[in-house]
Amino acid sequence: MAKNIDHLKELLGVVSDLGSANALLGWDQQTYMPPGGAGARAMQLATLSRLAHDKFISEELGETLELAKAEAAGMDPDSDEFCLVRKTDRDYQKEVKVPSEWVGEFSRVTALAHQDWEKARSESNFFLFEPRLEKIVDLRRQYANFFPPYDHVYDPLLDDFEPGMKAADVKSVFATLRPRLIALVQAIAERGKPVDDAPLHQSFDEKKQWDFGIDVAKAFGYDFNRGRQDKAVHPFTTGFGTGDIRITTRFDPEFLNTALFGTMHEAGHAMYEQGVDPKLDRTPLGTGTSLGVHESQSRMWENLVGRSKGFWSAYFPRLQEYFPDQLGETDLNAFYRMINKVERSLIRVEADEATYDLHIMLRFELEVSLMDGSLAVKDLPEAWDKKFEEFLGITPPNDAEGVLQDVHWSNGYIGYFPTYALGNLVAAQLWNKINVDIPDIDTKIAKAEFGDLLAWLQENIHRHGSKYEPLDLLKRATGQSLDAEPYLQYLEHKFGEIYEL
Repeated sequence: MAKNIDHLKELLGVVSDLGSANALLGWDQQTYMPPGGAGARAMQLATLSRLAHDKFISEELGETLELAKAEAAGMDPDSDEFCLVRKTDRDYQKEVKVPSEWVGEFSRVTALAHQDWEKARSESNFFLFEPRLEKIVDLRRQYANFFPPYDHVYDPLLDDFEPGMKAADVKSVFATLRPRLIALVQAIAERGKPVDDAPLHQSFDEKKQWDFGIDVAKAFGYDFNRGRQDKAVHPFTTGFGTGDIRITTRFDPEFLNTALFGTMHEAGHAMYEQGVDPKLDRTPLGTGTSLGVHESQSRMWENLVGRSKGFWSAYFPRLQEYFPDQLGETDLNAFYRMINKVERSLIRVEADEATYDLHIMLRFELEVSLMDGSLAVKDLPEAWDKKFEEFLGITPPNDAEGVLQDVHWSNGYIGYFPTYALGNLVAAQLWNKINVDIPDIDTKIAKAEFGDLLAWLQENIHRHGSKYEPLDLLKRATGQSLDAEPYLQYLEHKFGEIYEL
């Protein structure tokens, strides 16, 4: 009998319940809450965040954890119980250093910041958001300083999203990626066969976009009995246990890609959460192991599946039925090239695969500068525009399409952006292994058969939740360490064919 581990689970269940209630209020804030509720909602979120934190770092939980560690010492290191104790101990050792007052204040400020960001974005005026962002940056610096010593002030923040990863590791990865990506984009611009994507920029009925996206998400395997889709200013996924994982998307009535690929992306996140072993619910193991692994799932379904020719050989005739006037005269090959058009564009979430990571790199560099104090918040719009010119050769015409386009900083998620690029790398490595284990995967996708792919992901990634550290999970699934080469080869092969390089 593991009575101490069982007692630990009971205590962790209460913490999880408070976190789920907090997340539900956050979901409502971004989907249905009227603007007038912002002030009260900020206090509600602050209260729940502080209560959850207090429960987690309580003397009772700390003492129970110590007893549970002794109880787990002789257990199988791969058992749920051993992994739970190890993960809880890691989280506890970090959170116990954070004052409850800081947790409440951070939650309150970010709740208010979200409303300020929405208003600033709608008016394309960064300075409406600037005071709140200054407070967030200050709070994030305070947070980092709860964890001395560190190699870089950015490290404790990144560790929250990608355990064990440091700023130096990200810089090393990006140093490998950047020259090859720039060379590929340059080759496409200079020698590539031009792609005309005008048919994607027409009037597309929102209800039809919604219906088609829902059909695709269901076919992928997103379970609407345990989820739903709603509209939000910026797409996101959230959940309250494996039985309730929700996604959002947004629509552009004049551009097909926005909602369609947004739904695919968020469905990838949601299927990961839905696939976690229900036995891990209400514990620290009951969610994805890191944001990088999470992004590997969303980017895989959005890009490696959703932007593949095989997928559209099955789904393009269906899409033409939804939009005969817009796409009835377009052939499959032309459409495939359109949705994979490479161009130096403004909006990250709509960026093609070849330029996407450049968007991430410039954000990472700006975040590092904000955190180390070499960049002031008031100077961020100018710095953003300079970085955009440096990385992508274009300058945003306004704040809404530039510095205000992402929701992350309003949520306090400084340290999050690198995980998108890491997710691309992991997705490519997983995809290579999937092709070995399911050699006819391309044929199955072309027949709109996604069951074997989802089953592989559930077996090798999803069901484990947070039992294993990200790089350990990758090694278990593929036998490899993190490596940029498979991703770079995938991009160079795919776009070499599309652009006839």
